[in-house]
Amino acid sequence: MTSQLYSTAENDPGSLAQAMQFQRPDGARRALAAIAGIAFAAAILIASGEAFRVLISNTDSAAPAGVYRVVGYDFSRGDLVAACLPISVAQEGLALGYLHTGGCAGDAEPVDKIVGALPGDVVDIERGWIAINGKGIAHSATAARDSAGRPLGHVEWGKHRVGTGEVWLFGFNDRRSWDSRYFGPIPIANVRGQLKPVVTW
Repeated sequence: MTSQLYSTAENDPGSLAQAMQFQRPDGARRALAAIAGIAFAAAILIASGEAFRVLISNTDSAAPAGVYRVVGYDFSRGDLVAACLPISVAQEGLALGYLHTGGCAGDAEPVDKIVGALPGDVVDIERGWIAINGKGIAHSATAARDSAGRPLGHVEWGKHRVGTGEVWLFGFNDRRSWDSRYFGPIPIANVRGQLKPVVTW
């Protein structure tokens, strides 16, 4: 029985139009199969990310977008790390669309940021720049508005000494990076570990 969807009754037998009628469904099926395969692979990677300590980063605010692996809990100033934000900060990030859902407390995804300051360091937050222990950081100005034009709150201007058990995280590749310029320090215990790239793009 011939499906009406693929009927070639209006085309001459052996014509190019008839051949194309026969090829379209196969091509569409191949495209759908490819899309389904990619979606399935991505779902498997995301689902197994926690078990294999893998993080997919779709932002380049702190490092190139790509797939990263959590390699250990030891980290230093300047290292790229994955961290869970405090629940109140994560909820704000989710509500504003800065974060996606994920495996951290509050159902938020972990962020990947650069460790900017550790306990005992002094972070100076000014309108046009940030300094850590007196050393200015390039491209570190605090944005007044987010990419949607909404006002961005930030930590109080001036010097802040990093407390025991705290860390300041930054993504200086983008002044609108949702980082410690805006929500302040987070507990060191929230850092999942240092990240190393598997593949970037």
